[in-house]
Amino acid sequence: MSSPHSSPKTRPALIVAGVAVAAALLGLVSYTATKPADPSAAGSPSVAEVSADPASGVYPELEKYARRDASDGLALGRADAPVVLIEYADFKCGYCGKFARDTEPALIEKYVEDGTLRIEWRNFPIFGEESEAVARAAWAAGEQGRFWQFHKAAYAEGAKEKGFGEERLRALAAEAGVPDLARFTKDSGGAAARAAVRKDQEQGYALGASSTPSFLVNGRPIAGAQPLETFTEAIEAAAEKAGAGRAGTPR
Repeated sequence: MSSPHSSPKTRPALIVAGVAVAAALLGLVSYTATKPADPSAAGSPSVAEVSADPASGVYPELEKYARRDASDGLALGRADAPVVLIEYADFKCGYCGKFARDTEPALIEKYVEDGTLRIEWRNFPIFGEESEAVARAAWAAGEQGRFWQFHKAAYAEGAKEKGFGEERLRALAAEAGVPDLARFTKDSGGAAARAAVRKDQEQGYALGASSTPSFLVNGRPIAGAQPLETFTEAIEAAAEKAGAGRAGTPR
């Protein structure tokens, strides 16, 4: 694949206490975030690699970033699911779109629907004003319970090539079934939307993410739109470690 999506913005000088090691690791491999790890590169650690050991590559202190808020409109799945996948992404990122179209639906069908997995979205706009605008719009759609429908429309094949200007965002909201478009427009430009996006963005930077998409699976960093198998292995290992394997988890 081609070169990664790197942010042009300056990172915060300070990293959240207790996550320095993971942040350094995530930052180290972010430049290869849009391609699978090269297995021939012996001795090169990668957050895309998943060990058979459920504890390997996991930073327990990063599990606290899972909000598990049942009212979170930008989350999918049970708040008490044993595994939480946090995604830091940008709607202008082509590889984020690839993950959304090719990988995420399979994870939802296999793990979210049976209660094993919760997916929590974090807006991580790194491509300028349109990235910021569509992030706020997605949050506003979530305020009316239509975030995931907006997410699907914004990541449809060819959608980002049409841009994310004001009229386009309104059209995407209509496509997503947002019921009150006047409220959507007001919310998108409001202080609450800006604060919510900034909060997600600062969290991603603090973790050392410098490209999109970046992920945490129960404290295990994964960089890039990796193959489906990378995510299934991480989710299965996290479920096993949580003592809630899919077969034995009460529903």
